[in-house]
Parts: sequence; structure tokens; C-alpha cells
Amino acid sequence: MLTNKKILITGGAGFIGSNLVDYFIAKNNYITCLDNFATGKRENIAHLKDHKNFKLIEGDIRDLDTCKKACQDVDYILHQAALGSVPRSINDPITTNSVNIDGFLNMLVASRDANVKRFVYAASSSTYGDSETLPKVEDKIGKPLSPYAVTKYVNELYAHVFGLNYGLECIGLRYFNVYGRRQDPNGAYAAAIPKFCMQLMKHESPVINGDGTNSRDFTYIDNVLQMNELALATTNPKAIGEVFNTAVGERTDLNQLLSLLKAFLAKHAPQIANIEIIHGPERKGDIPHSLASIDKAKTMLGFAPSHNLEKGLKEAVEWYWHNLK
Repeated sequence: MLTNKKILITGGAGFIGSNLVDYFIAKNNYITCLDNFATGKRENIAHLKDHKNFKLIEGDIRDLDTCKKACQDVDYILHQAALGSVPRSINDPITTNSVNIDGFLNMLVASRDANVKRFVYAASSSTYGDSETLPKVEDKIGKPLSPYAVTKYVNELYAHVFGLNYGLECIGLRYFNVYGRRQDPNGAYAAAIPKFCMQLMKHESPVINGDGTNSRDFTYIDNVLQMNELALATTNPKAIGEVFNTAVGERTDLNQLLSLLKAFLAKHAPQIANIEIIHGPERKGDIPHSLASIDKAKTMLGFAPSHNLEKGLKEAVEWYWHNLK
């Protein structure tokens, strides 16, 4: 368990970032949050405004001087800042590239120059691209299907090169469809679970892209928090420079997902159980099926997911019901 460490969390006002901030603050670490609030929300960190162990730097990772300032006197970095969403990257590949590649490179340079002990970064399951192999194993990837996927793969390549040439300890975590408290249900690029929850709570029919048989390894936020801590704390030299699937190792299709969401929400409002589901066209750039092998994370980091889908969804639904109605 990490305690009394100085940790910089980029994108710390975002969904995953703010959960990481809370998690490590609770363990008596000193947290610096770097965020430009392009997608992060001030309300996610508002409760920490006067916390003695919390500091906010409002800035953009595309500015190298800002990155260097944020990295000063830091032990560890959890790099979450990025422009997510496959559809967003298809609509605006230039901005996605600028944030996710230029910004990432700035953070690596700043980390190297500040002699940071370890750089743990958010990688993505989108890197598996058109590979049809299931489950997804870290060393078998395909060709990217979206600009977003290209950027996340380039991140892994840059992290490898910085380890090779400068000795910067980097570990990548390939997130698989993370969901949970604070995930934004609004906007054109909202993730499926919070969006479906909001629609059902409003007694609206959710729209599934395609026939609903596309499947995902949905990963609850608490599993992601555990993986980040394991990556920061590991003393296994073989883990340095590696990427790890961050998932549960189970897949659920969208039809099954909505059945579970309806059942859990119907406990609060029984009529939700009868809401009709609508099917729309397939979405460009989507991977049909995603299922992670988590054997590498178990073996090298000691990962043991605390939440399967049912347990995670129950907690997520309760949070949405009480916080977003």
C-alpha cells in the first residue's frame, strides 16, 4: 500500500482521475491534480478544495512548461489525461492526436527531466483493433480501427522508447470499458452504461448500436483503482515497461447489459422493467467483441478483481439513482 507519496494525477478531475485522487488521498498521499477541464468536472474535486494534501494545477498537457511545473518534486505519475471516445476521434482526429500523442510525449519528457520514479498511464483496449482473437492477450494486437486507437497504441510505443533510452519506469494499463460513479451520462460521447441508466431513469427507450450482440469486458472503477495501485507499488522488475489488461475477464453483450440495468433500476421504479429497447445502426470504428485475459496482471502484479459485472453494476446503479435523477 502506498502512503506518504507525492503523486501527480493528470486528468484528475475526470471520471477515472477523480476516483484515483480520492483513493490515494484517503491513503495519506500528497496529490497534485493537473486538468484543463475540457472533459473533467470541477464538481468531481470540489470537496478537496481546502484539503491539506491536495493541489490543483489548471493547465493543458499540450503545454510542455505546464507539464514540467506539475512534475516538480513528484514521486509518481498516474497519467489519465486524454481525449477519449472513438466517435469523437473519427469526427476530430487532429485534436485527439494533439492531446493524446503530443500531450503524452510532453508528460514523458517532463517526467524524465524531473526524475520521476514511475509513470503509470492509461492505455486502452482499443489497441487490439481488428484482432479477432479472444480473449485479448497483451502481446497479440491487430491494426487500429480509429484515430483514438492509433493514439493509444503510439502511447505504448513512446513509453517503451522512454524506458529503453532514458530508464523511465513506465507501466501501461489497457482499460476495458470502465464504468462507475461520476461517469458522465450526458453529451454526444457519453459511455454506454451511464447513458443507458439516465435514459431508463427518465423512462426513455435506450438505443443500442446494432443488434445488441456486440460484447464488452465491462470493468468497474474499483478494479481500475486496484490496478493503478498495484502498478505504482510493484517491486517486480519484470513488470516495468509492460502493459497490462485492466478488466474482469468476463464479457457481456449489450442486450444482457440492458436486462441487468432494467432489473436493478426496477427495484426503485418497477415500470422501468417494461421499457422497450431500440436498435440503431452499427457505430463506425467499434470492435465487435472484447474480452480480456487478465492472467498477466494476476501473475505479475497480483491483481484480483474485487467486482464482477453484477456487483459493479449494482453499485453503479445505486450511485446514479441517488446522484443523477
